[in-house]
Amino acid sequence: MTNLTLLLQSKQQPRPANPQAASIGMERWIETADRTDDPDLAGFARQIAEAPDARALLEALFGNSPFLTDCLLKDIGFARLLLQDGVDQGFANALAQCDLAGESDDMKALMKGLRRAKRQAALSIALADITGQWTLEQVTQALSALAERSLQVGADFLLRMLAKQGKLPLANPDNPSEGSGLVILGMGKLGARELNYSSDIDLIVFYDDELPLYAEIESLRQPMVRLTQDLVKIIEERTVDGYVFRTDLRLRPDPGATPVAVSGAAAESYYTSVGQNWERAAMIKARPVAGDIEAGQRFLSHIAPYIWRKHLDFAAIQDIHSIKRQIAAHKGGRTIAVLGHNIKLGRGGIREIEFFAQTQQLIWGGRNADLRISDTCSALDALVRAGRITEAVAEEMKTAYRFLRQVEHRLQMIEDAQTQTLPKDDAGIERLAAFLAYPDGEAFRRDLLHHLQTVETHYSELFEESPSLTVAGEQARGNLVFTGGESDPDTLETLAEMGYDNPERVASLVRGWHHGRYRATRSERARQILTELMPLLLETLSRSASPDTAFLRFDQFLSRLPAGVQLFSMFQANPRLLEAVAQVMGGAPFLAEQLSRRPGLLESLLTEPDVAALQSAEALQRDLDQALGLAGDYQDVLDIVRRWNNDRRFLIGLHILSGKLDADAAGPLLSRVAETAIRALLPHVEADFARQHGMPPGPEGDTGGIAVVALGKLGGGEMTIGSDLDLVFLYDAPIDAQSDGPRPLPAVQYYARLGQRLISALTAQTGEGDVYPVDMRLRPSGKTGPIASSLESFAKYYAESAWTWEFMALTRARPVAGPEALLDAASAVIRRILTQPRDPATLLADVADMRHRVEKEKPGTILWDVKMGRGGLVDVEFAVQYLQLRHAAERPDVLDQNTTAAYEKLVGAGCLPAETGATLIAATRLWRRLQGLLRIAVGDAAFDEEAATRDQKDALLRAGGAVDFDGLKQNILATAEQALACYRALIDDPAAALPKPSQQEKTK
Repeated sequence: MTNLTLLLQSKQQPRPANPQAASIGMERWIETADRTDDPDLAGFARQIAEAPDARALLEALFGNSPFLTDCLLKDIGFARLLLQDGVDQGFANALAQCDLAGESDDMKALMKGLRRAKRQAALSIALADITGQWTLEQVTQALSALAERSLQVGADFLLRMLAKQGKLPLANPDNPSEGSGLVILGMGKLGARELNYSSDIDLIVFYDDELPLYAEIESLRQPMVRLTQDLVKIIEERTVDGYVFRTDLRLRPDPGATPVAVSGAAAESYYTSVGQNWERAAMIKARPVAGDIEAGQRFLSHIAPYIWRKHLDFAAIQDIHSIKRQIAAHKGGRTIAVLGHNIKLGRGGIREIEFFAQTQQLIWGGRNADLRISDTCSALDALVRAGRITEAVAEEMKTAYRFLRQVEHRLQMIEDAQTQTLPKDDAGIERLAAFLAYPDGEAFRRDLLHHLQTVETHYSELFEESPSLTVAGEQARGNLVFTGGESDPDTLETLAEMGYDNPERVASLVRGWHHGRYRATRSERARQILTELMPLLLETLSRSASPDTAFLRFDQFLSRLPAGVQLFSMFQANPRLLEAVAQVMGGAPFLAEQLSRRPGLLESLLTEPDVAALQSAEALQRDLDQALGLAGDYQDVLDIVRRWNNDRRFLIGLHILSGKLDADAAGPLLSRVAETAIRALLPHVEADFARQHGMPPGPEGDTGGIAVVALGKLGGGEMTIGSDLDLVFLYDAPIDAQSDGPRPLPAVQYYARLGQRLISALTAQTGEGDVYPVDMRLRPSGKTGPIASSLESFAKYYAESAWTWEFMALTRARPVAGPEALLDAASAVIRRILTQPRDPATLLADVADMRHRVEKEKPGTILWDVKMGRGGLVDVEFAVQYLQLRHAAERPDVLDQNTTAAYEKLVGAGCLPAETGATLIAATRLWRRLQGLLRIAVGDAAFDEEAATRDQKDALLRAGGAVDFDGLKQNILATAEQALACYRALIDDPAAALPKPSQQEKTK
């Protein structure tokens, strides 16, 4: 038992943290040995159990690690070999087991053999580590050697299988990987031969599809991707025998957009065009670990100039600094703790030691080849020789590195868990201290804090003169790291603290930006500036009502940009511009959509938009006509009108959002823009339609046309950003008239199809979006009526069949496009309809009944539904429409499509008391201001006061003329109460006083 004696000579013999588990483990040790058919093995097990020192070693394993307990008891025969012949022989046997498994032609047998080898290696390495027989370097190199051997065996097996299936030829059947062009790069700790005990292995798989060997193969991608997937299965899949290593392929070029195996040519192109500095840092540790080793070395030599740049410009150095500063953005913001601390990613942890070396290797390694070393401790020594750090700093960092790696290994040995997080309670720290052979938890804490603080001190001094990445005037929140292929845990925590509900998604999308997936982020300079901007950008977007929504809208905006350097530079130079963009993204869905579709609209945020031109219908028409002069065909016309219309609406929306334009005053502007778009489209639609069906038929001897009549918000000149168009189409032609084109149509069919064509021109989605949604339900007979009506049938319908609510809607009818004579005729018909004498009692009863039905079907709360809430827009509009219909026969001058203008006319005609008119006009203007702003701020969604941003609330305060939010709500409630009182005095109370039979009559 000489080798057992060596094991027992350890100066760091741990004590069992769980004596009960140690006792049970010893019992199971004897029971397991007794159940074997080998008397010598049973005797050996009892001999070990009876020897005090040997028993203490086993109890240390049983009392600290369920995983190692399982390894010992699953293969007690190997445990005897290990204890008798030593850890070196035990590990050699494990590697031999790998080779033996590779001789099989069956994948299941291969996987079973590799998992047995892993279990034997894990036990050998753990004993070597725990008893101090191996240094840290020996432990990590052994783990790395096991991974390499397993990968090579798996790759050779799969290449042989592909060759047997006729899918790939082999250059050397005796050595399948040789000359195969299959490159399996080990990255990170595997590449540096620094694997931790329960490490995953970071791999990148390339293949050389330009080899003459594969000249007859049409596509090498499919077999290589399948090989890679099967290799991952062989290594990673958990079976009853366990697994070999967890694998991670996310360090390959742009992992979200590339297959698991990438051609070497594509990879070289990626690295030399959009490769990032963090990827250069990752490549420092890259090493061919399996497959065609020579091909792997050739690949690395080809991209060496990308990794090791001889001359770094200032911007590149700044980018390297900024990567470090992303990680250090939290400096001073959090303290180093013991409970729950992540010794890899946390402050003072392993990652900081690695990055301390790698950043300096990146900067100086291009000119000093001696710095091109993959393992951390050797890199620190090389930096000393190069005069970049002092020997004292290097020794302190190496000592801390070895200490933290040993703690990491003990953490992982307990349950074979891929963890670097310390226990979150004192009892857990005591158990870990016992496994590390400390006398108590306090002694372990002292050493741990000393090393963490040492690392943090040296790390924080690295590039200490570089500017901070924290937001000016803001308390640093925490990490904002978006390098590598996985999310940094501290970064996810920081994003959650900022208010993002899905930090993982945000981090993933930002990594996509850095991978150059969008045109705007493909240049190195763009990504460098973006790195610097990231804290400010995320902080600014986080102040939105919904940070995730604002971020996703910004991502959509970024995806459509043709380039990024200029924009990102503007954001850097003018943070207020970024705040304006964030305000749009977070607070104005319509504007955000327009900005995403047309990034050029950003100029509207940089300059003072000219709204004066929107005041004149003639100026608008000239402007659009000039733009349409560039149209080459009908599709161009549709796109130009959409672009022009949405640009103007965006401009108006910006003014409303910023408070430069009253949302009530914006109604006429938005309405003029809509009218101009309709008037511009109509002749092009008619001309396109006429090419097939001839000119529109009209009165005898005359060419007709279609009149577009606006109702609702457009008719009243009260549109909001989100308004649709309520339209009616009218024409004047004999019933037997017919067009004169190649495919002539009767007038009824002609105008119905022409009207439908105009609707399509307004609503069809193109690359520029649509113009407006169109609602035709206010036409005669609603959904069942014809798309277009003749003037005669229109007048007849209202004389014989229309309901009271249709007359009310007609008070807002305004012809906006079509032949002048037809528009005049339509206006005259509408005016005749509205000025017909009516029975006051029937009208009053109908209006009151309709409002009660609306309230029952669509109840609303005036906070923040200013349309449906009682005393809101529906009430003031019902009242004015009732009054116009009530008095228009005697006083036609009271008719006006606009609500406030109609009230003014009613007061002027003596049909409404001035005080009542003033109350209702004030209410209407307040509701229009609030509704106009809310349509921009939340679209069709309900306003959530609790989630609203400061900017949204400030805008609402401006619209409501209040100094604070409580005052605004009181103003809304008081205004609604006053308006409702007026409505009831005008309609509800008189209707209630009507004789009952009148209320039971059919409302027509």
